[in-house]
Amino acid sequence: MNMSELAQAFDLKASQPLAGLSWLRTGGNADWFFQPKDAEHLADFLKACPDDVPLFPMGVGSNTIFRDGGVEGVVIRLGRAFMGLDFLDDGRVHVGAAMLDAMLARKAADEGIDLTFLRTIPGAIGGAIAMNAGCYGAYIADITEEIHILTRDGERQTLQGSDVQFDYRFTHLPQGCVILGAILKGSKADPAALHAQMEDALAKREASQPTKERSCGSTFRNPIGHSSTGAEGEDHSLKAWKVIDDAGLRGTTIGGAQMSEMHPNFLINMGDATSYDLEALGEHVRATVLEKSGIDLTWEIKRIGRFAKDQSPKWTIL
Repeated sequence: MNMSELAQAFDLKASQPLAGLSWLRTGGNADWFFQPKDAEHLADFLKACPDDVPLFPMGVGSNTIFRDGGVEGVVIRLGRAFMGLDFLDDGRVHVGAAMLDAMLARKAADEGIDLTFLRTIPGAIGGAIAMNAGCYGAYIADITEEIHILTRDGERQTLQGSDVQFDYRFTHLPQGCVILGAILKGSKADPAALHAQMEDALAKREASQPTKERSCGSTFRNPIGHSSTGAEGEDHSLKAWKVIDDAGLRGTTIGGAQMSEMHPNFLINMGDATSYDLEALGEHVRATVLEKSGIDLTWEIKRIGRFAKDQSPKWTIL
């Protein structure tokens, strides 16, 4: 099928604005936008979609900068049909990729299942799996029994968590696949104690992070060594926010973008930032930290798409 035929067959939307879908509220349009009705609808689309058409699966846009010139190919947004949740036995849950991390943590706590570390992680389970999200020394790798995917050609596969290589903020999955969901396992605990633990974590986050600002959370990965899962033997001595702060970059602005005064590893849209402002500020931070400390920070936020025609980035695109 060509794109016109594909659009008609699967109700793709042309030139779909993406700014409203990003937590940073910036960015251009998707060339094509697809919200599958269910997994079968998505599988049929993938089977029909030409291999040379770029695809970008997204959840809630909590970790992405969509560049101002728009996104080539098809942006696939997983919606309510991919938010399923079933409680199995022995602390195991079958959860859809679009389920919010925080919602899963709350619902699991109601059932006496400890997935509390997910409560303060922005975004949805699919993204959490793709980037091995974690906090407080716990990572999605620690609790993943199975990952359910559609391959780029629309075939269903079940990956065993023990066979998947999890790294710090990255999970090695088949190229071009779309995560449908997973089976996760938490330990059993008292529901009231779990909810109290989450309230305490939320209070600590509120006191140290700009939670009411337009932000994607941490901008850069911590520049430290990790084990294959990122959960064992972690060295807490070096943090991205600290090397940014030591470089004198707390509160630094470019256009409408700022490295937060409250937490300098949070890149925020002060109200009128463009995606270019945000990315340019991030790259300024990387260059300054490298010059002053020799540390090469790695982006945690994805940056995808094209620059606008009047934008000429002065940095190397990673």
